[in-house]
Amino acid sequence: MRSVGCITSALFLASLAFAQASKVEFEVASIRPSGDIAQGAVNLGFQIDGAQFRINSMTLKDCIAIAYQTKVSQISGPDWISTERFQIAATIPPGFAGREREMLQVLLTQRFNLKMHREKRDFSVYALVVGKGPLKLKESPAVSDADDPDPKGNTTLSGGGSAAGIGVSLGHGASYSFAPNHFAAKKLTMAQFAANIERFADRPIVDMTNLKGRYDLDFDVNAEDYQPMLIRAAVAAGVNLPPQALRLLDSSSSAALADAVAQTGLKLDARKAPLDVIVVDDALKTPIAN
Repeated sequence: MRSVGCITSALFLASLAFAQASKVEFEVASIRPSGDIAQGAVNLGFQIDGAQFRINSMTLKDCIAIAYQTKVSQISGPDWISTERFQIAATIPPGFAGREREMLQVLLTQRFNLKMHREKRDFSVYALVVGKGPLKLKESPAVSDADDPDPKGNTTLSGGGSAAGIGVSLGHGASYSFAPNHFAAKKLTMAQFAANIERFADRPIVDMTNLKGRYDLDFDVNAEDYQPMLIRAAVAAGVNLPPQALRLLDSSSSAALADAVAQTGLKLDARKAPLDVIVVDDALKTPIAN
């Protein structure tokens, strides 16, 4: 019995040591508040550049979405996780490039004392599907290492917007712009397209096209619908807007977006769908000091 107890203890200690060794953490990390986004221009994003990992002016909800590769619309929790913004600067340890999301998960858990669980919930969604007409998408060729604007191991995601329009880079040549009455995208997967036009809609958009490539596409928006779409995107980004701007949303709907998307041969189909949700049960509004 004694020997069995010793073996059990040894196995427990060995498994504990393995768990501790397998936990991947940033070498050094700094988190500080970046303040609310005021009226005017918006600039935010994240960057992996060699041994450096940076997040600029993103909410805790944004950071969770990056860490766990999910959409912001599928994260639930206290209101402040959608409004309080943070700057994160961290150093990636040698030999651990490509595991930045794991390290961000550990960092958020440690510094925000993040507690959460997963569950499924039924949502009213728009399913992005292939329409009955011809597809007006141009499939993008695969990007070679020589042509990739982001060197191997590096990623830059950045976005900016103002009353003049929106421009977003998703890294590795994928991007889109939404400037007066026109949406234009390059090298987007359908999942990326669905996730990003969701900013202009009143419910989540789920890719159900089964299209596997990357595509260039564009569509026009009626002038009277363009401004409400920009306002909806600004609200989703947490921008403070005056009441007169928010009132424009009262008379707007996602029908205009559906009509615009139909120009590409795709369709937004309203339906119910169960989606995985991350529920934040508890988190520190002020992260533990660096």
